[in-house]
Amino acid sequence: QVQLVESGGGLVQPGGSLRLGCASSATIDSIYRMGWYRQAPGKQREMVAIITSLGNTNYAYSVKGRFTISRDNAKNTVHLQMNSLKPEDTAVYYCNAVSSNFNAWGQGTQVTVSS
Repeated sequence: QVQLVESGGGLVQPGGSLRLGCASSATIDSIYRMGWYRQAPGKQREMVAIITSLGNTNYAYSVKGRFTISRDNAKNTVHLQMNSLKPEDTAVYYCNAVSSNFNAWGQGTQVTVSS
């Protein structure tokens, strides 16, 4: 089973930026899809952004134009660049990896957008 470790969460003011990282214990070029999901208190977990092994991306409507997902196969890492953050982006962000053999989740990293 692959291990995923997130980093980069924290407290930021509205309009600010954060960059989340997800380090994989497996080589990500063999992973079909990696993505970021988030869960705010009292809400269901939702997809934020995903990227396939071919580099195709998909974003939640609420983050389009503000967030960018990217993958670095050489470092087995996926990043989520988050710009123009809003208070409603506050949540625990989880990294996810899907292949033919597993569907793995990281432990999550807290992102808080507040003045």
